[in-house]
Amino acid sequence: MNTQFVPIGDLPLRHGGLLPGARLAYGSEGRLASDGRNAVLLTHGFTSSHLFAAANGWGSLIGPGRAIDTDRVFVVSSNMLGSSHGSTAPASINPASGKPYGPDFPSITVSDIVAAQRRMLDVLGVKQLAAVIGPSYGGLQAFTWGVEHADFVRNIIPVETATQGQVRFDDQGTLRQFEQDPNWNGGHCYANGGILPTMTALREQTLRRYGAEQGLRASGMNQTQVAAEIRRQALEWAKVFDPNSLLALGRAINSYDVRGELGSIKARVLYVLSRTDALFPPSLAQSVMPALAAAGVDARYFEIDTEHGHLGSDVDVAKWAPVLTEFLRQDQALA
Repeated sequence: MNTQFVPIGDLPLRHGGLLPGARLAYGSEGRLASDGRNAVLLTHGFTSSHLFAAANGWGSLIGPGRAIDTDRVFVVSSNMLGSSHGSTAPASINPASGKPYGPDFPSITVSDIVAAQRRMLDVLGVKQLAAVIGPSYGGLQAFTWGVEHADFVRNIIPVETATQGQVRFDDQGTLRQFEQDPNWNGGHCYANGGILPTMTALREQTLRRYGAEQGLRASGMNQTQVAAEIRRQALEWAKVFDPNSLLALGRAINSYDVRGELGSIKARVLYVLSRTDALFPPSLAQSVMPALAAAGVDARYFEIDTEHGHLGSDVDVAKWAPVLTEFLRQDQALA
């Protein structure tokens, strides 16, 4: 996928105010049908980008004849509003000051992120989504699509995620870490290399919490090699990701909760969790699936038998790809 950009205009925000002249970055594969109803929206995780599938096991799901069959569907992978990979975000220029928004970026919600995607899809000529598919934070977006744009989406596949802020983001603790860095400057940290050491250390912690060590050891690396690879990955991420984006997107998680709105969902649902995921444990299905059933939602659950924790849907993608394939092929509009 190549990165492209769509202007979406002035975006009203749920907490009030307007984000002027917003844009979203995205990638795409396949072709949009003449009726505009064969699009599949991919939604990425908290700290990744719209190119996430190309960089990991999810990429094997996409292509001619694969689970997300680009002979039949038009794939759009959207960068989140507020992210650091091309969409309007805290590092973008604030037209009121001519400088990066930084800590002055307005408060956004998951609903705002999805509303921005809806505008992008309108620009692209999409009339209805065949599916929204995404892991982790991407799954929060998938559920939000189901409850807030019920007539626009036929299927949602939330993966390794929940219907509320299951994992709360410690914005105050994170902010205190940032404030200890001499280059933080109250969040206006875009000079002198930013807060690279702090962001690198934070990313190392996150990768370990997600289960990266297990995956690297399984590939044959010894502990020294594992530590070096995690450090390398963390540094590469920290060179790109804006700490103010981390705060903005993290705070949006904390205000997310669609449990009381599940009755609005008209789409079919495939809810996927990983057996060893400590962030979104499979025990979540014990409340989510009965709630969907009580709301009259056509929902199916699948649990990935994986040792790779929150990275299970990526590392062990082959274990759930057949289920996704079957689920999407049951959509008669894609036949």
